[in-house]
Amino acid sequence: MSPMGDAGYFLIHTAFYLYITVVMVRFLLQLVRADFYNPISQFTVKATAPLINPLRRYIPGYGGVDVAAIVLMLALKLVELYLLSAFGGVSPGPLQMVFLAVAGLLELAINLYIFMIIVQVVMSWVNPGVYNDVTAIIHRLTEPVMAPVRRALPPMGGLDLSPLFVLIGLQLVKILVVAPLQGMGVAGMM
Repeated sequence: MSPMGDAGYFLIHTAFYLYITVVMVRFLLQLVRADFYNPISQFTVKATAPLINPLRRYIPGYGGVDVAAIVLMLALKLVELYLLSAFGGVSPGPLQMVFLAVAGLLELAINLYIFMIIVQVVMSWVNPGVYNDVTAIIHRLTEPVMAPVRRALPPMGGLDLSPLFVLIGLQLVKILVVAPLQGMGVAGMM
C-alpha cells in the first residue's frame, strides 16, 4: 500500500475505533448503572446521542440492556471492516464480516477492561484512596468483574491479587473465544 493508502487506512481505523470505544463505554456505564452526573458519563452520553437516540426509537432496550448501543457498535464495526477491506483489496463475505465484527467488539471490550484494571492497580499504588471522576467510573465498571474473584480469593498479607487473576482470565477469553472467531472470519477470505 502507498503512504497515502496507509494514512487513509490509519485514519479510518482510528476514527471508528475511538467512536466505537465511546459507544462501548456508554453501553457498559448503562449496564453497571453508573453515575450519569459524572463528567465522563456526560461526555459519553453527549458524544453518542446523535447516533443512539434515533436508533432507540426503533430498537428498544431489553432487560436493562441497551440493544440500540449493541446494534450501533456492530453496524459501525461492519462499516469499518468494509471500508478497510476495500482499502486492502479484499472482499470478505457477509458471514465472515459478522465474525470479524463480533470478534473485534469482544476484543475491544476485553482490551478496555485490561486497560481499566491496569489503571486501577497503578492508581492504587500511586494515589490510594483519593477520589476523582476517572477512578470512580473505572471502579464502577470493573467491580462486577473484580468482585467475584475478590470473594473467591481474599487479600493475602494486605495484597489484593484479584487483578492478576482477572487479567489472566481476560487473556484466556481472548485466546479461547476471540481468536477462533477471528479465525472463522479470516478463513472465509482465503
